[in-house]
Order: sequence, then structure tokens, then C-alpha cells
Amino acid sequence: MSKRKTFITILICCTVSVFWSCASSGSTSKNLFFQAEACRQELRKNPVKQKYRSHWFGCIRKFEAVYQQDPSGIWAAAGLFNMGGLYEDLYRHSYKKEDRQEAEKIYKQIVKQYPASAYKNRALAAIKNLPKYNRGPGDIASVKKKFFEAEASYTELLSHPNKQKFRSYWLESIKKFESVYEQDPSGPWAAAGLYMMGNLYEDLYKHSFKEEDKQKSKELFEKIVRQYSDSAYSKKAENRLKDDIQSLILSSETPKPKHTAASVKKTTASAEPEKENNSGPATVTGIRYWSNPEYTRVVIDTDRATQFQNNLLKKDPAIDKSHQRLYVDLKNSRLGNTQKTIPINDSLLKAVRAGQYTADNVRVVIDINSFEDYNIFSLSNPFRIVIDVRGQASSQKASLEQDRNSPDTASIARQLALGVQRIVIDPGHGGKDYGAPGYLKGVHEKNVVLEIAKKLAEKIRRELGCEVILTRERDKYLTLEERTAIANTKKGDLFISIHANASRNKRAFGIETYFLNLTTDDESITVAARENATSEKNISELQTILNDLLQNAKINESSRLATYVQKELCRNMGGKYDRIKNKGVKRAPFYVLIGAQMPAVLIETSFISNKTECQRLKDIKYQGELCDGIVSGIRKYIKETQPTAYFGDPVKEEPQG
Repeated sequence: MSKRKTFITILICCTVSVFWSCASSGSTSKNLFFQAEACRQELRKNPVKQKYRSHWFGCIRKFEAVYQQDPSGIWAAAGLFNMGGLYEDLYRHSYKKEDRQEAEKIYKQIVKQYPASAYKNRALAAIKNLPKYNRGPGDIASVKKKFFEAEASYTELLSHPNKQKFRSYWLESIKKFESVYEQDPSGPWAAAGLYMMGNLYEDLYKHSFKEEDKQKSKELFEKIVRQYSDSAYSKKAENRLKDDIQSLILSSETPKPKHTAASVKKTTASAEPEKENNSGPATVTGIRYWSNPEYTRVVIDTDRATQFQNNLLKKDPAIDKSHQRLYVDLKNSRLGNTQKTIPINDSLLKAVRAGQYTADNVRVVIDINSFEDYNIFSLSNPFRIVIDVRGQASSQKASLEQDRNSPDTASIARQLALGVQRIVIDPGHGGKDYGAPGYLKGVHEKNVVLEIAKKLAEKIRRELGCEVILTRERDKYLTLEERTAIANTKKGDLFISIHANASRNKRAFGIETYFLNLTTDDESITVAARENATSEKNISELQTILNDLLQNAKINESSRLATYVQKELCRNMGGKYDRIKNKGVKRAPFYVLIGAQMPAVLIETSFISNKTECQRLKDIKYQGELCDGIVSGIRKYIKETQPTAYFGDPVKEEPQG
């Protein structure tokens, strides 16, 4: 009897234990479900959070925990169904195929695992109503980003002759373009990826002389023609195949040399043509411009270097051309998918027109209202042709003459700080261009110089009373020619470009200030090459054509401004920090200074590659002291520069140290 009572007692305890366990589990699953539901509701209310996959997966994992807590419980199917719903919603934001597939997979799991659940029919309906897989902006953007990353790799390879000797670097770049094609074979970037692969194999053949590389290039171009007949790259591939046939007929043992030097000309004669790049025809990929009533900069972008020449045509009413036209002919070029006519309609230019002038030449025509002078030059990596047109509105001329004849001109000029009312500050690099890497991990030039530039702008406004314009106020990529164009179109009176130096020698340190001019100093050439994102060879070649450009540059004033800034900068820093090295005022052909119509300098604030100076550049106090020194230099320049320098009177250049 005693044994029987003991057995009954144990049985009751077990039953109660199981019941309590089940009740506890059910209660926990329910609580988890409502916690997950609260997460989803919060996500739906917050569009900013919806941009980040991490927030979506945070809620998805909460619903997954509901299912995992008790897979056979009443809340399991509900947890799975809401997981599927979140993946479905995520797909509508991401357009990622895997998100849609995951939603469908979860709905099918509900149908199979929970046939008696009310969620079975809801899951079947959800499967039926799932959005079809469509390529969305996020998906296209992902492929586009991958393409430009691959293109950057290709550009870097072309700028390093030593790397070109090794097959592995070529194959690495080819693989990146291949991934563009593989990610979306039916998308708009697929043919572009294949075309660049063909380019690379063709370029590789010129180094390897392996027939397999030449054959691979041919196969890729044929594939584009065959599979992407509607793409713009189909015609380009056809032309490349024709060029290959022609090159076999006219082949020579001696390869053509490559050359990417800039060309400048401001007369009606043709500019000295560059030596032809041997990588096939260039493609004109775009035309950009910046404008104000007295200045317009037009930039022609191509995907590789090519010869070009320009000419200025007179007015010809006989052919309904009552205005002058400046044209630029790009040799061995094709017109890509770019806008053919770009209206400008400022006081200088009417419009820019581009067309396939002959089978092998692209002609870009600039219709001119009026102008006083122009320059044309090219920059490398990537190759682009820059056209600067200058003039002055008649009303502004009259106003200036009136001001000059006024008896109070000199005093007004002094009150207005010799005309220095607006200063343009240019924080170097930005966006995809990180600039020099710091000695300390995670420190990059683009971020440091932006912080310094913002502090400098604030101090100039407060202490000098000048208007300040920043070329960038956030982490944004700007081309070097765009920065100068901003300074010119905004009619800045001074242009200050802020940078942080770097050297392979980690012990190198110091501060230096540059202005635009020719140089034979190897160190200056090295610094200019790094800041221009080009090779030292290109810098040396650029100097051969700078003479025309320098005629319009304010070299004397830039030199004087650089001297004052460098002196005050080092004096201020030297009084507060040890080991401040004055590396002096230097000259070099910086792209960002070319074409500036005001005194312009580039300041290398410190060496970010040096341990001590990298730590200092991160320090807010150090940044502030740098700005104090620069402001002091600008103030001295304003006070001590002769007022007549701004009103056309000749100024003797003071000897610079």
C-alpha cells in the first residue's frame, strides 16, 4: 500500500511538472512573440532604420527565437510567418534575390511543418503573392559600385609600370570585372564588365605576347556582340574586333609608345597632340561644366588618354553661324552614351555639342557668345580635357572703371581688405578618395583635413570678417578640376587647399606650403604626384606645358600669400609644440591649383605618416593652433600687400626665400 501511494505521488508530481513546463514554455514564447512584434512595429515607423539590414535582422532574429523556443508550440508557426513577412518587406527595400528566396523558403516550411495551423493558408497566399524578382535601384547600385571599384583597380594598374610586369596583377583586375558580369548577367553593367575584361586581356597580351590572352580578348568581344546586341557596348566590341583585324594587316614589330602628357593652347592653332595610347579607341564618357558670368570651365571625360587638337572658328553668318565656335577634335575616339548637347547660356558660352565627326574622331564644339581668353589642357588618371574660358561683362567693366576713378578707391580697398572678401577653403580628398593613410590605424587624410578646414572657416569668419566657402562640407568626392572651378565660379579672392603630407620614411615630419609653378625639386614632384593621384612621370611632362597656364595665374601673389602663411604657421606652432620643422615655401604643379584666378596655395599641415604628427593631427587643440597660424598669415598678407596689386598696377615680385 505504501509503495502504491509513493508511485501515485511521483506520477502526480511528474504530471504537474510537465504541465508547468508547458505552461511556462507557452508563456515564454508568447512574451518573445510580442517583444518581436514590438521590434517590427518600431522598424515600420522608422524609415531611417529601414535603410540598414542590421535593423531588419534584429527583428527577424527575435521572431526566430519564438520558433526555436518551442517548435511544436502554438506560437511557432506565427513566429515563422512573421519572419517570412520581414524578409519579404526587406526584399522590397534591398531588391536582393536572396531576401525574396528566404521569405519563400520560410513560407514553404510553414505549409510542410504545420499543415493543421491557420498559418498554412496564409503562407500559401503569401507565396502566391510574392513579388516577382525585379532588378531594383539597390541591386543596380551594387553592381555599379563593383564596376567602379574594378575600374579603379585597372586605373591603378595602368599607373604602375612595375606591376604591369606581373601577370597576377592583370588577372586580379580582370577577376573584378568578371564579378560585375557574374553578379547580374542580364543587367545593364554586364556588357560593360565583359568589355573591360576584353580591354585588360588585350593590354595583357602586349606585355605577355601569349596568344591565349589575345584569343581571350577576342572571345569576350564576340560574346558581347552575340549576347548583348542591344547594348552600346556591342558596337564598341564590333569596332574592336575590326581594329584587331586591321592591326593584323598593318602589324609592326615595334609597339607604339604610350604617352599621357597634357596639352595646352590658347590660339587658333592646333594643340600639340599627345602620342597615341595603344589600348584602342578612347570613349568620350561625359561632359561637365561650371559657370559664372566671367568664367566657364568645361571638362571632357574619356576612358583613356588620346590625341586631341583644338581650333577657334570665326563668325560666319553665311552658314547661320553669327557666333564664334571653339572645337576640340579627339583622335581615335568614340562617342559614348552621353548627352550630345548641353545648354550653358551664360554670358560667355551658348552650349557644348558633341558628335561622332568621323568614324575615328569625336568633335566637341563650344558655341561662344563672347570671351577674352581661353586655355585648353589635359589631366591624367583619369584622362580628361579641361577648357577654361574667361571674359568680363560690359556692365562689370564699367563699374570697375568707375571704382578706379573714384578718389576714395584706395581707402575703400583697404577697408575691404584689398578686395579679400571671400575666401575659398578646399579640404583635400574626400569620399572614395581617402588621401594618405595615417600612421595610426583608421586615420585618413580626408577626415583630418575636413576637420581642420571647418575650424579654419569658423576662425576666418570670426576674426577676419571674410565670407568663407568650403568646396566640401562633408565626406564627398570631388575631382581636382572641380575644386578649382568652384573657387573660380564663386569668385573667391583667395584659395586655400588643406592637406596632410605623407612619406615612406615614417620619420619625415614638418610643415610646408606650396604655390603653383615649375619645379626641379624631386621631393616637390613626389608630393605633387601623390596629391594629383598620378605618376611622377606625368608631373614632369605636365611642367612642359605650364608656361601658357602660368601667364594667367597670380604667381607673385600666390608666392607672397604662401610665404606669409608658412611663416606665421610655423611661428605659432613652434611656440607651443616641440619638433616643429619649417620645410619652407615650395613650388609644384598641383592640379588643384591649375587655372585658379586668385592667389592660391596648398598647405601640407603635417605628416600624417609620422607617429607624433599623426597623433597631433587628431587632436582638436593642435588643429585649432594650425588654424590660428593660417589665419595670422592671411591677416598679414591682407595688411601688407600693396592695394594697387588688385587694380591692375604692376607689382614688383619680392625675392622669396
